[in-house]
Amino acid sequence: MAAALPAEWIKNWEKAGKNEFLQLCRTLSENKSHDNVGFRDIQQVLYELAYHVIRGNLKHDQASNVLGDVIELREDMPSILADVFCILDIETSCLEEKSKRDHFTQLVLACLYLVSDTVLKERLDPETLESLGLIKQSQQFNQKSVKIKTKLFYKQQKFNLLREENEGYAKLIAELGQDLSGNITSDLILENIKSLIGCFNLDPNRVLDIILEVYECRPEYDDFFVPLIESYMYMCEPQTLCHILGFKFKFYQDPSGETPPSLYRVAAVLLQHNLIDLEDLYVHLLPGDNAIIEEHKREIVEAKQIVRKLTMVVLSSEKTEEKEKEKEKEEEKTEKPPDNQKLGLLEALLKIGDWQHAQSIMDQMPPFYATSHKPIAIALCQLVHVTIEPLYRRVGVPKGAKGSPISSLPNKRAPKQADSFEDLRKEVFNMLCYLGPHLSHDPILFAKVVRLGKAFMKEFQSDGSKQEDREKMEILFSCLLSITDQVLLPSLSLMDCNACMSEELWGMFKTFPYQYRYRLYGQWKNETYNSHPLLVKVKAQTIDRAKYIMKRLTKENVKPSGRQIGKLSHSNPTILFDYILSQIQKYDNLITPVVDSLKYLTSLNYDVLAYCIIEALANPEKERMKHDDTTISSWLQSLASFCGAVFRKYPIELAGLLQYVANQLKAGKSFDLLILKEVVQKMAGIEITEEMTMEQLEAMTGGEQLKAEGGYFGQIRNTKKSSQRLKDALLDHDLALPLCLLMAQQRNGVIFQEGGEKHLKLVGKLYDQCHDTLVQFGGFLASNLSTEDYIKRVPSIDVLCNEFHTPHDAAFFLSRPMYAHHISSKYDELKKAEKGNKQQHKVHKYITSCELVMAPVHDAVISLHLPKVWDDISPQFYATFWSLTMYDLAVPHSSYDREVNKLKVQMKAIDDNQEMPPNKKKKEKERCTALQDKLLEEEKKQLEHVQRVLQRLKLEKDNWLLAKSTKNETITKFLQLCIFPRCIFSAIDAVYCAHFVELVHQQKTPNFSTLLCYDRVFSDIIYTVASCTENEASRYGRFLCCMLETVTRWHSDRVIYEKECGNYPGFLTILRATGFDGGNKADQLDYENFRHVVHKWHYKLTKASVHCLETGEYTHIRNILIVLTKILPWYPKVLNLGQALERRVHKICQEEKEKRPDLYALAMGYSGQLKSRKPFMIPENEFHHKDPPARNAVAATVQNGPGGAGMPTSLTINTAKLEESTTEETEKLKEKSQGAVKVINKAVNATPKMTTSNGNSASNSKIIKEKDDKEKSGKEKDKEKKEKITAATPETKALGKDGKDKPKEERANKDDKAREIKEKTPKSDKEKEKAKKEEKASKEEKSKTVVTTVESKSAAEKEREKEPSREKDVVKDMKSKEMTKGGEKIPVAGSLKSPVPRSETSESEREQKRRKVDTHSSPSHSSTVKDNLNELKDSSAKHYINHTTPTLSKSKEREVDKKDLDKSRERSREREKKEEKDRKDRKRDHSNSDREVPQDSTKRRKEENGTTGSSKHSKSESPSDSPRSNEKEKEKSKSKSSGKEKGDSIKAEKMEKSSSGSKKESRHDKEKTEKKEKRESAGGKEEKKHHKSSDKHR
Repeated sequence: MAAALPAEWIKNWEKAGKNEFLQLCRTLSENKSHDNVGFRDIQQVLYELAYHVIRGNLKHDQASNVLGDVIELREDMPSILADVFCILDIETSCLEEKSKRDHFTQLVLACLYLVSDTVLKERLDPETLESLGLIKQSQQFNQKSVKIKTKLFYKQQKFNLLREENEGYAKLIAELGQDLSGNITSDLILENIKSLIGCFNLDPNRVLDIILEVYECRPEYDDFFVPLIESYMYMCEPQTLCHILGFKFKFYQDPSGETPPSLYRVAAVLLQHNLIDLEDLYVHLLPGDNAIIEEHKREIVEAKQIVRKLTMVVLSSEKTEEKEKEKEKEEEKTEKPPDNQKLGLLEALLKIGDWQHAQSIMDQMPPFYATSHKPIAIALCQLVHVTIEPLYRRVGVPKGAKGSPISSLPNKRAPKQADSFEDLRKEVFNMLCYLGPHLSHDPILFAKVVRLGKAFMKEFQSDGSKQEDREKMEILFSCLLSITDQVLLPSLSLMDCNACMSEELWGMFKTFPYQYRYRLYGQWKNETYNSHPLLVKVKAQTIDRAKYIMKRLTKENVKPSGRQIGKLSHSNPTILFDYILSQIQKYDNLITPVVDSLKYLTSLNYDVLAYCIIEALANPEKERMKHDDTTISSWLQSLASFCGAVFRKYPIELAGLLQYVANQLKAGKSFDLLILKEVVQKMAGIEITEEMTMEQLEAMTGGEQLKAEGGYFGQIRNTKKSSQRLKDALLDHDLALPLCLLMAQQRNGVIFQEGGEKHLKLVGKLYDQCHDTLVQFGGFLASNLSTEDYIKRVPSIDVLCNEFHTPHDAAFFLSRPMYAHHISSKYDELKKAEKGNKQQHKVHKYITSCELVMAPVHDAVISLHLPKVWDDISPQFYATFWSLTMYDLAVPHSSYDREVNKLKVQMKAIDDNQEMPPNKKKKEKERCTALQDKLLEEEKKQLEHVQRVLQRLKLEKDNWLLAKSTKNETITKFLQLCIFPRCIFSAIDAVYCAHFVELVHQQKTPNFSTLLCYDRVFSDIIYTVASCTENEASRYGRFLCCMLETVTRWHSDRVIYEKECGNYPGFLTILRATGFDGGNKADQLDYENFRHVVHKWHYKLTKASVHCLETGEYTHIRNILIVLTKILPWYPKVLNLGQALERRVHKICQEEKEKRPDLYALAMGYSGQLKSRKPFMIPENEFHHKDPPARNAVAATVQNGPGGAGMPTSLTINTAKLEESTTEETEKLKEKSQGAVKVINKAVNATPKMTTSNGNSASNSKIIKEKDDKEKSGKEKDKEKKEKITAATPETKALGKDGKDKPKEERANKDDKAREIKEKTPKSDKEKEKAKKEEKASKEEKSKTVVTTVESKSAAEKEREKEPSREKDVVKDMKSKEMTKGGEKIPVAGSLKSPVPRSETSESEREQKRRKVDTHSSPSHSSTVKDNLNELKDSSAKHYINHTTPTLSKSKEREVDKKDLDKSRERSREREKKEEKDRKDRKRDHSNSDREVPQDSTKRRKEENGTTGSSKHSKSESPSDSPRSNEKEKEKSKSKSSGKEKGDSIKAEKMEKSSSGSKKESRHDKEKTEKKEKRESAGGKEEKKHHKSSDKHR
């Protein structure tokens, strides 16, 4: 003992002992383990302390104080203390020392406040209690306790057993157990029971208990026992029955006990007959409701944990084994649920059909808790089976199925069986809702419910019912949807891959509109799986399995993986597809294997897949653009191509997807058109690509069969079914036209609304995507819709454009197939009506049917444009242009031949193939033969069709172009409203436009100037190119390519040209009065001049290309490179132009390599192709007639016959110049010019003036006019327009023009120079050096070859070529003047391009002055004066230069210059005098001619106006316009001029003659002599004049 409490502590209690003791107690009590050791130690310490008090070593109050502190250390401390007192009580009572006993009593009294009375009374002796004053007398206390024990343990409550006689119970059991089949009633038995109770003193409660026991054993006698118990209960208290049942249930509530089903059944029957109340019995059942709720929560938590484990990344195989063990354990747990009496009773209630009570029990539990126990679910299913039986037998049993009928419950109180759909709503739907996902336990019931749903939908969709019935049906329908959402789909998820159920469910689902279906799938996918613990697990397992399959899916194992996917999808399609789609969005190489592996899906699964795709597309969290904002995200591209593939391969409903695209378009979003594009491409086999080869394009102009065979890259076969499906989806949901209209409207929406903040490149991409999809979709509708469908859906053209605001090109694109269908059907009708078989009859019928169909269209198109438009082109022409296609214009014979030959080769290969089995050989050969026959038949059909169309056009053509204003205006309208919008619409349309222009030319259409049309197309392509998107540029390139092809064909051979253009009105250069038939050969542009014109066009194209390439603008560069690549076959043909381009493109390659890789790629591609074309390029003099530099050569060319000398030397272009002009040239010239600035300036100004008077007078005047126009205010222009109409003859034009040239020209030159200098000055030093070198080289070249700068060509040629017609007129008129004037004749304008010898130029000054006056006096010629200014400016310099040989040294040049200047001063004086004379003469002539031909001239003038309009712009941009080049050459020319004047004058004379055509020799001679005289007289004046003008320039 001393070991626990040392004696020192007691001695020094107050100082240290007390604290030590407390510390000891604390340490002991902290060791809270309930093992006996800790407990005993504390007991021992307390015992020792008390013992020290008893022995007197410690005072009792000290002890009680310390115990007061100790008591708080443990909860059970008072009890331990009471035990210690109990032991001490026994010990002290045995001791003889009185003092120790007293000490003990005092200690207990001091500690009474620590231990309760009851504990002490329990543990201490009665005497001790008495001494402590806790009880009064110990004796009484003892007696009382004895009485209580006796009453508790020995006294019996009931009357004694011996009073009841056992025989009575035996008789009772015999009575209840007898055979009840006879006429024994419960009343009879009840009387007997009463007698037994009375006779044998039986306990009535025990009797009731025995009755229940017997009932349990004989459940089949409900009809006997229930009335018996009911009557018996009249004798008892109402609660007795419930208590007895409660006791019975309590008896089985041991952990090991199991309540027998018979007891549940008895309780259920009694409940059903209302013999007991559910509330009264419910309290007797275990487990409590709280326990059930806890269990439910625990299940949810467990499910979530399982999900977490499944979604964790498992690294080793051990972990998977652990997982499996865990799963097994869980399964074991679920197999042995603890006995739940509430559920047992519930099951019994369901089995006997007491739905009301069962429902109220389920309502007290968490949702679906009860039915998650299989027996209950099965019992409830059975009850539903019974309830729906009659209705199911009537409407649900499939034809031919017998089925096993289910008998109804014998129980009258069971729910009423359903005979109509209305009855279903009362009970069955409610039962199903309680079942929820656990309907999965009974697939047969699942199928029945679904079949009833199908039958209901059939009735619901037949509209024969009244309004009231309709409303009821609506309510039922919404109930059916709820059941589907809450019961059928979740149950399907829990079924073990039951494909039949899935198909069965689809039978009902397909009757729902897709909106409802998708809503259901959405709920199923996003809500349902989170609502039940079981479904949470299933979802996790499905994802786990899906991951497993997808990891292993490859092209090689598509079949086995597909089977696994199919198996998994039957139950949980939403989860599976969601995962699969997420993988496809990341890895697009999965698309093909996934599509192939989906072949084992059910129809329902395909439908769910469609929904999942739409949901993935509409995911708001995903960005539709890549981070660079210039391209569409790859996830969207992957999904789109997956859509296309999967919708084509499997029978999935498209309506939802199409509606989604339409809704996105309505919302102004065009990204999702990518999906439509893919779907149409894959399902209909209609491909939209800009990369078509010319062979494919050609095939696309044939019939459907040829298109399919030769028009597409991928041979998309067997699209018949899929395209039919797509068509049906579009028509059934009325989406065909809305989609077209939305796409057509969205094209502009992309730019103006959607494109706001986006990168230009992306906007272009979206625009192209929108446009391409429209073209593709329209193509699909055209080839798949019947005429009726089309006409029914597509409104007339004016409604499309005016009401739906469809752009005109799209509106015609949509209507075009309708016209074609309509015409062919009318034609067939007419053919049937009359059996005439002659070709003329057929053509006549065809034309009649065209008129019938197109007449309303002609009327409708009038509203599309302003009335003014129809002054130039007729509505008929407009409608004809827009309604025809390439199919109507030409038969692609070569394409047909190509495809037929391919088939022949195939057939030969089949014959040679030894391995192929004979029956397959036969089949393949038959297929090839059939195809071949089809193609040939199609070709024949198209040929007949084209012939008919051409006949029709022949008849129509005279009314096409009305030309009420000018031909030029007509061409403008034609290009603006027809050609340009259509040529960028699609690749075939591009070809069509080019072909149509050629066709209009070939038809000899009145008022159509082919020359003007081509000229306008090739001039100034910068603006059109810059405003295209990428794909439009590609189509525009195709259009130019086809146009160039035609031009090149004409250019290549005189015979072809003469045959196809020689006599055609499109190549008239003089435009006479409308009545005139234009047969005069001299009015036509001859072959040689045409070649010059073509060269000009090539030059213009080069200029535009170079300009675009130098802008640095992304769009300009990209588009021009695309266009150039497309026109490579026909341009560049001329070597120097090709080299210029090559240099520019090379520069782009270097600049863009790092900056813009896409431009770099384009440029490199083009550059490579251009190099490969180089061997085919030809020098300029082979491309069109050009003169060598020697003097005699000029003389020689003169004799080339009419127009032969076209523009011989003036046209030649020195290649070096083309490139130098923009870069090096400027530098060289700068340096040179600094030395002799003054001289040069003089020369520069002088030359243009001199040249003006040469044969070009006509064209010059026009140019001047143009300048004038610019300066005039709008009012003046209007006046002029009016004046033009009053029309003077061409002669007056020509003369008048000259008058105004001079000052204008000077101004123009200044402008030009300034502009050029601005453009070209900023260059690096390196370039300057380069420039110097090149310049030397170029000088040498000049001495060897003809020296013409590009400018010499560009302007002269441009302008001249633009106005071939004008000049020719002028030439003729001037000739006539010369004849009449006698003594003082003005030199006639040379052929279009005559070079200008110097001496002639002297005259130009005079004419210019004269013109100044004339233009005011006769406004009529003002129009023609206009455009020639440009030409003159350039041409003058050029012509002049060409004749000079640049061999003189600089010093000589300067000397010569001075002489020249002096001479020119003298000449100019003389010239002034002469001019006055001329002016008078002209005025006279002017008035005469005015009278003669007012009509033509006005018309001609207008025409000319137009053609040259474009020349204005080109002037300053021309790469060779650099003024310095002119200066250099002019210097040289001056140095030569003095010496060579006479020779030149002769040349010029000759040229003029040649140009004027081979007219009579006599006139030729006369002119020669006249010109000589003039030149000699004018020589002196001319020089002076130069001097003046050059000063001005300076």
